[in-house]
Amino acid sequence: MIRRNLKEIEQMIKNSKLNKEYEDIIINGVSTDSRNICPGQLFVPIKGDKFNGHNFILDAIKGGATAALWNKNEPIPTDINIPLILVEDTLTAIQDLARSYASQLGMKIVGITGSNGKTSTKDLLAGILSTKYKTGKTMGNLNNHLGVPLTILSFEEDIEIAVIEMGISEFGEADLLSSIANPDVAIITNIGEAHLETLYTRENIAKAKLEIINHLNPEGLFIYPGDEPLLKNKIEELNPKFKVETFGQESYNTYCPKLINVGESGVSFKLNESSHHIFNIGLLGKHQVYNATTAIAAAKYFDISFEDIQEGLKKADITGMRNHLIHAKKCTILDDSYKSNPASVLAALDTLYSLDKYSRKIVVLGDMLGLGDEEISMHREIGEKMDPSQIDYLFTIGPLAKHIAEGANPMIPRNNIKSYMDKKELINDLNKVVTKDSVVLVKASRDLHLEDIVNTLKDYDSPSKAI
Repeated sequence: MIRRNLKEIEQMIKNSKLNKEYEDIIINGVSTDSRNICPGQLFVPIKGDKFNGHNFILDAIKGGATAALWNKNEPIPTDINIPLILVEDTLTAIQDLARSYASQLGMKIVGITGSNGKTSTKDLLAGILSTKYKTGKTMGNLNNHLGVPLTILSFEEDIEIAVIEMGISEFGEADLLSSIANPDVAIITNIGEAHLETLYTRENIAKAKLEIINHLNPEGLFIYPGDEPLLKNKIEELNPKFKVETFGQESYNTYCPKLINVGESGVSFKLNESSHHIFNIGLLGKHQVYNATTAIAAAKYFDISFEDIQEGLKKADITGMRNHLIHAKKCTILDDSYKSNPASVLAALDTLYSLDKYSRKIVVLGDMLGLGDEEISMHREIGEKMDPSQIDYLFTIGPLAKHIAEGANPMIPRNNIKSYMDKKELINDLNKVVTKDSVVLVKASRDLHLEDIVNTLKDYDSPSKAI
């Protein structure tokens, strides 16, 4: 984590001011949350529409904060006994601080954005890079305008490569995050329907995500899905100085991976038809082949051998609640409850279909949020695209997800398709149909907290397999 004296902190933040008597005080780390601040840290109070972190400065001091950033326009309580660095805006200040820290460390940075697959790609790539380099990565969901700075400021001084996830929902966000990280490798995993509510069209989503290359090292590498015309045409127009590599089904791509096997143990594939190297990853779903291919492409830029790539894929630490297969006493659960959009739901269903040893397959789907004006039709299309031969029961929860049930293929017995607004009612009826040889897919947007259903189904004492 960042360790600097306050004079250095002041110099790293534009338009900041510190009393000279405090210049030699050293901070160890940064926190924006007064509830979990650690002794010696710099407290950064963030102000939002409905909250103001400056109101919790005394709590931060009690927690051991050594110093704090402070918005110049906020009144300073008289009983504060730690030094304050006055800034124009604390959010901008922590972004400046992270930008300066990243530059000082001299580490290589990989920035990853996309509608789906960001987290899996990040985890796989970090696993590969760690076979050769001191590697850091985004933890949890710290992937926005505040999370990326906090991620960077958490890295140790000896880090060599960082893999940073960048979540994008509006124009300007990728440009900002790219300006903070200044990546050496930029990756767009795909262009889907997530954030149509704020960006309105897939064309706008592509434009917003392409901002990640605005601050890409001119001698760096950009990796993107070459079958996506919204990206392909734009890159061809730009004729950039940096290197470009693509992946996809069409033969003109740099990488055209060939699936060899898919099952409960994971997937195996080759990077190209002519490749002699076969890679195995312990992740569910054939869509993970593209995530792994992207990670391999980035790893090759950093001179990782094929042997180390395979080793890194095996030891990658995968974030939970995303294609997490849990073998519980009551049933088997395919936990993909962290987020949801049309493309990721179809991928999750495809994964469920590939699990062929179960006699009963149950699908629990909640609302897909943030889809904009077409949200109802997009939910209905999910139901229409379901394979009725692969689904025994369909449960939906939420006012939007009921349209999935309405669109579900009539070949699924209507008595086996049920919609709910109450989670407890769903759980009660779900418990009546799950059996030991059942597999239950659980997926919805984060705000629905369907991990409650997962936790009800699973036995906490049983082994789980994060794959």
